[in-house]
Amino acid sequence: MSDSRTQRRAPSGEIPDGPSRTTGSSRRNVLRATAAATGLGLAGLPPATASAAGRTSAAPGRAGAAEAGPHSPYLVGRGIADATGEVAEVGMMGYGRTDQQAQGLHTRLRARAFVIADRTPDGGAGERVALVVVDSPMIFSSVHQAVLRALEERYGGLYTARNTMITATHTHAGPGGYSHHLLYNITTLGFHAKTFDAVVRGIVEAVGRAHADLAPAGLSLSRGELRGASVNRSRAAFDRNPADVRAHFPDAVDPLTTLLRIEREGRLVGAVNWFATHCTSMSGDNRLISADNKGYAAYHWEREVAGADYLADASPEVITAFAQTNAGDMSPNLDLRPPTTPEDFERTRACGLRQYEAAARQLERPGTPLTGGVDSRLVYVDLSDVTVAPEFTGDGRAHRTARPAVGASMAAGSMEDGPAFPGFTEGENPFWDAVSHSVVYTVSPELREAQAPKAIAVPIGEMNRIYPWVQEIVPVQLVRIGRLYLIGVPGEVTIAAGLRLRRTVADVTGADLDDVLVAGYANAYFHYLTTPEEYDAQHYEGGSTLFGRWQLPALQQVSAQLARAMRDGRELPTGPEPPDLSAAPLALQPPIVLDAPQIGRSFGDVLTQPRESYRTGERVSAVFAGAHPGNDLRRGSTYLRVERYEGGAWRTVADDGDWSTAFRWERDGIAASRVTVTWDVPSGAVPGRYRVRYHGDAKPLLGGARSFSGTTRAFTVLS
Repeated sequence: MSDSRTQRRAPSGEIPDGPSRTTGSSRRNVLRATAAATGLGLAGLPPATASAAGRTSAAPGRAGAAEAGPHSPYLVGRGIADATGEVAEVGMMGYGRTDQQAQGLHTRLRARAFVIADRTPDGGAGERVALVVVDSPMIFSSVHQAVLRALEERYGGLYTARNTMITATHTHAGPGGYSHHLLYNITTLGFHAKTFDAVVRGIVEAVGRAHADLAPAGLSLSRGELRGASVNRSRAAFDRNPADVRAHFPDAVDPLTTLLRIEREGRLVGAVNWFATHCTSMSGDNRLISADNKGYAAYHWEREVAGADYLADASPEVITAFAQTNAGDMSPNLDLRPPTTPEDFERTRACGLRQYEAAARQLERPGTPLTGGVDSRLVYVDLSDVTVAPEFTGDGRAHRTARPAVGASMAAGSMEDGPAFPGFTEGENPFWDAVSHSVVYTVSPELREAQAPKAIAVPIGEMNRIYPWVQEIVPVQLVRIGRLYLIGVPGEVTIAAGLRLRRTVADVTGADLDDVLVAGYANAYFHYLTTPEEYDAQHYEGGSTLFGRWQLPALQQVSAQLARAMRDGRELPTGPEPPDLSAAPLALQPPIVLDAPQIGRSFGDVLTQPRESYRTGERVSAVFAGAHPGNDLRRGSTYLRVERYEGGAWRTVADDGDWSTAFRWERDGIAASRVTVTWDVPSGAVPGRYRVRYHGDAKPLLGGARSFSGTTRAFTVLS
């Protein structure tokens, strides 16, 4: 899975008047200026926690911290890699809108990996797990299978389906087209090999870098509460749950924020945070690829606080991931209305900052050092055919799941985050209700027993017999790191359903409930998971629970089996693996045929120059004669650079992964392209001479794409 462009840098001849990146304090000053613009004080933290932030990249040991030394029980490695796919003329994934076609890039999407291994008496690595968090809408079986094949080729049996957990942040502003199941490729004109390749390579490289980074480390766990970053978007359905569930979540939100810290010699070098909120801060009207709120939280910590340079050869000093848990009914849109654009950019940043602050505040107090083993289990389950024992159904009777079916309320979409198809509503849909109850359920009492009261709009399980539309055989995983248990569920779990899964595993293992978390969006995708009571409301989440009313009890049963096997040290048969569908994915997107500059122009020419001067808070804009960005995704590199003249050389202060920049592409006629690069000058930016550079790749009628660059005239940032 090697990629010659992964570590691509601008050729030395492109910038003859100096290095391509800032170094040392000059780079950090720009990042800190950006952080200061958030109004959060030193390095983006409120003053009360600034001292904790100061210890993020280098600090003395803290009382109660898990120290890494000669007797540390763990070896831990961290890795990060670019997983950005296509940024133009590709359908975006999440809202199910055919009109949401990508037109550029706001922030790059990244895969972050953490390998955690038991340390053997001779200092080697014993049992291990790999945790991967990807700025991606979903992790489909296509990606899971391809990643595991690549890891097997590289490392033999070290990383397998059992001990590798790949999760998505569920950004709704990522490119689609990387599934082998048709339902998810409808808005993208089928399969997009370039995006698929970028996601897979990014994950494999991140795991590889974490593997190479293995070193003694201390792990500790801490918890806090975060409010004001989520709201229950399906309150009426949640309120159907029994009193014990409603009492556990009195505000109908899950405020738990959990932080796994990784420390070496008293220095924080990595962290994984789990918190439940959807990545729907960016709206369905947005057309720029974005990592959304969780991606911003990680970017802010790594780059604006710790000063990471993602284009450097060395890994960042601190790698942080903001992972999902049971976020199925948790929306970041506190007013319960879909955001608009461009106001959604500020909403995204604000929600990400709240998650970062809640995680960083936990550094002010000691965490609980982790000890004990590392372990994992995984089974594949055919969710269309599970007999659920009475102990899990709640009514004392056995029940069965059924073939997947799309409810009419699923077609409506989530009205609070982004409606889907007109003519459908959450809750009652009289026409589809009548068809289902008078025809479908009359013909099939077995389907009624499993799926009622769902108004079935699409019998997608029957369609699966002809062509694979959705996945039916899915992985369910359990990972243990010391006292922390992660239940890998391949979908969107409501907080009440998550609570029941957590209680199931905690009861079997004897773990504290708060030490058991649902890791949502893990290893595959089967849509939603609600409690039976929520299912009966048939809101969007219930209509999207494909396998019927007893899907959650079925997964509780599987989770209990995994927990008992782990507790008792037993292996489990993995079950029937999902089929490999990679042979002939349907792809209808027309290829890029030819790039040509505007008449009288050359590639890279500046069509609109920046003004002569700007002040902080203003937006610099430049328009270039460009080419289609799909010719080269520049993974591990950048489409743009903002440079400052310093010490006799031009040095990069921002690139296309920065929050302050944006890269917009549009066609200009048939074969020409206009590329607009913007840079929002951050508060506190160093006064001086600046310029903007654009890097593109143009495809001739014959042969491969050819690289080119364009550079604006210099402009001044005033004090």
